[in-house]
Amino acid sequence: MTTYFVSRHPGAVEWARRQGLAVDAWVAHLDVEKVGAGDTVIGSLPLHLAAAVCARGTRFLHLTLDIPAEWRGRELSADELEMAGARLEEFFVEKLPT
Repeated sequence: MTTYFVSRHPGAVEWARRQGLAVDAWVAHLDVEKVGAGDTVIGSLPLHLAAAVCARGTRFLHLTLDIPAEWRGRELSADELEMAGARLEEFFVEKLPT
């Protein structure tokens, strides 16, 4: 069982380290084919990747933020993430048939 933290943002990585998360692999990009049942993926994933992760029996913890509009589109520091109420929330995402 492996825990992945997925982010290309240094502030998010620093925030996670401050939380003392037990992470086995720090990755900027997730290869969904490498995760499986019993693994945990932490980060902010596009919905289609979150659904793919969940379909493989992997636990998905989303890094949730409540950021002001003026902060969007720029790198945030770990301190700013804390001010934005950064937290991990577990989701199960499923793609519906079309």
